[in-house]
Amino acid sequence: MTLWPRHTVRMRLTAVYGALFLLMSLGLLAITNGLFASHSAGAVTVAVNPAGPADGQSELARARAQIRQLRGQLAAAEKAQQSDATQTLAVGSAIALGVITVLSLAVGWGVAGRVLRPLRVMTAATQRISADSLHERLAMTGPRDELTDLADTIDALLERLDGAFAAQRRFVASASHELRTPLATMRASLDVAVAKPGPVPASTVELAGRVRAQLDKVDELLEGLLMLARAQHGTLPGHAVLPLDYLVSAALAAHEDAITARNLTAQHLTAQHLSGSEGIWVEGSQPLLRRMADNLIENAIGHNRDGGWIRITTSAGDAAARLLIENGGDILDPAQVAGLAQPFRRLGADRTGSHSGAGLGLSIVAAIIAAHRGTLHLNARPDGGLSVAITLPLAPRAATVGSRAGVTA
Repeated sequence: MTLWPRHTVRMRLTAVYGALFLLMSLGLLAITNGLFASHSAGAVTVAVNPAGPADGQSELARARAQIRQLRGQLAAAEKAQQSDATQTLAVGSAIALGVITVLSLAVGWGVAGRVLRPLRVMTAATQRISADSLHERLAMTGPRDELTDLADTIDALLERLDGAFAAQRRFVASASHELRTPLATMRASLDVAVAKPGPVPASTVELAGRVRAQLDKVDELLEGLLMLARAQHGTLPGHAVLPLDYLVSAALAAHEDAITARNLTAQHLTAQHLSGSEGIWVEGSQPLLRRMADNLIENAIGHNRDGGWIRITTSAGDAAARLLIENGGDILDPAQVAGLAQPFRRLGADRTGSHSGAGLGLSIVAAIIAAHRGTLHLNARPDGGLSVAITLPLAPRAATVGSRAGVTA
């Protein structure tokens, strides 16, 4: 937290406006004071002359003395009056300068806000479009100026980005679908070759098993790519209201053999909903949410060590469901962990043990969570292993009433 506020453009424009008003006011006051001083210095002094002829030398001397005395008194009075006027003018100028400075800052703040209002509108709209969807546009209205040109440029950029992302998703989905046919043909050909009448050489059977295993991996990769494309495109098939703790428990049960094979200890802790209802309910795509839970459990098993542990905690509060999955293992590099949510990112073979995959598990999880307006945080545990923290919006309470019986039945 900084002690000074952020130096925004509005603050800088206000400072510039205030400084310009202040400089112009100082110049105006300087000119006014200079003219006043010049006028006071050039004031005509009153000269008092004798009214008539002198009756004698002594009378003339006394008259001159009286004149000099009157002139001194007039000069002193004029000097005092000029000093008072100068002081009054200086005080008034200082007060006027202060008032003008405050008014100039207020006017500058208002004018800067008025000028920058279209920029704030464009910034808010761009942030909303980036977070929600790329098909929206700013559609800035108003006179043709630099701001509308900037808005049109941003709209054109959004259009190109939308087209690029859409083309990428279409390519991944189409490629995943199209490659399933040759894979199915290759698998069928292997089955036919092995099932031919007569003795089949052992080497052929072994080769067929290896090829079939690789085909299964390719099929799994294509399924992951198709799931990733659907999640990134925002396609949410099978809308339902499901309990998050039930999904995690089902995923644990489905991977019980893999957990037993690595001698892992799995623990699932569930905190009850703050409202007192049973289960922690979330709303979204049933197949995608189940895939999310499966991938998270697979990741916790894979990024672990034999004889390690897995701890899962589900809780809810503040209108959000929380899922925390922690597992033991070797000490991981935080920089590598931060990139695991990207497609085809994996830790080194020495870190993953027997786990092997295409590196799509956590990227699919990240896309599913983003499609459901949730958050994902990956952290390397200081004493080894990985921590995955997820938040998802809680389903409305009214929606959980009709779904609770279907899950418990």
